[in-house]
Amino acid sequence: MIANLRILAVAAVFLVVSLALLPVQLAAIASGHHLMRRLPRWWHRLMCRVIGLKVVVHGEVSQKRPLLIVSNHISWKDILVLGSVADVVFIAKSEVRQWPVFGWLARLQRSVFVNRTEPRTTGTQISEVSRRLVAGEIVVLFAEGTTSDGNRILPFKSSLFGAASAALPFSPDKTVHIQPVTIAYTGIHGLPMGRYHRPVAAWPGDVALGPHLLRVLREGALEVDVVIGETVPFAVAANRKQVAREVETRIRTALATALRGRLPR
Repeated sequence: MIANLRILAVAAVFLVVSLALLPVQLAAIASGHHLMRRLPRWWHRLMCRVIGLKVVVHGEVSQKRPLLIVSNHISWKDILVLGSVADVVFIAKSEVRQWPVFGWLARLQRSVFVNRTEPRTTGTQISEVSRRLVAGEIVVLFAEGTTSDGNRILPFKSSLFGAASAALPFSPDKTVHIQPVTIAYTGIHGLPMGRYHRPVAAWPGDVALGPHLLRVLREGALEVDVVIGETVPFAVAANRKQVAREVETRIRTALATALRGRLPR
């Protein structure tokens, strides 16, 4: 009974707040007002609190530009978590555009949709990400290309770093700054989260979204650590695959540290 009431309460807040902010965000996007970048962050912060996501941030988002944040990917909740930390835009797979509710929210946040099954559109999509980077926006890339089980890091796809290469000629110092960010779901109801409870946090691709969403809303009280590392400079002479491996190694190390409970509190 309590769990059902909680779901109804979350749904009510989501609808009221989203519908209230919708015309403001649409007007900001139409006019190019800077509020279109800030408003999603306020929304994400509120929804994290309503759902029960306690976000603990270690480190700071760099002030350097152009800035590409590269993160591991565990769940749809990662969007709320990272969106609450900084004014960011996401690179999302094209299928997300058609998802109920989530696709609508992704469009309102001005996500860049990438279709990996149609190579002929790759150039246009990379150009759009590059344009956002050069314009000073912080772009988030989930370099695994899919979600994991939350206990490990899947191999990074170096081809996804192509947008950083495309932005290099337009960067004032001919450098794109890549910042590794690690997301780790580490607690539930105030207790350490072990492998048994990890499915509450993780959303692998073969798990239906609806039941998983309801389970998260019923549980609530999830603790999330966000580890923001030092930037990795990506310059003209840099090797894309080597940079991808370096970033992947840093995120893998940070995830292991977080899951072992060794982050400072």
